[in-house]
Amino acid sequence: MANTTPRPNDSADNEERLKKTINNMEAAEEAMHFADGKELASIQEKNDRRKDSIKDLRSEIIEEDKSRINGYL
Repeated sequence: MANTTPRPNDSADNEERLKKTINNMEAAEEAMHFADGKELASIQEKNDRRKDSIKDLRSEIIEEDKSRINGYL
């Protein structure tokens, strides 16, 4: 069994993760034009999860900015 440990949440890369997620979602939307059936459904499901991730990442970035302003970070 592989020894896996959770990585710490590094807030420094949140903006990069947000950009990457948005780019992946846009690329998937382009791919949907050529997909059908199960592949299309899979892409749509992934994009739904990406939308949730984007919302969460944006919220986290905003909260971190507020914390920096208040001197917590």
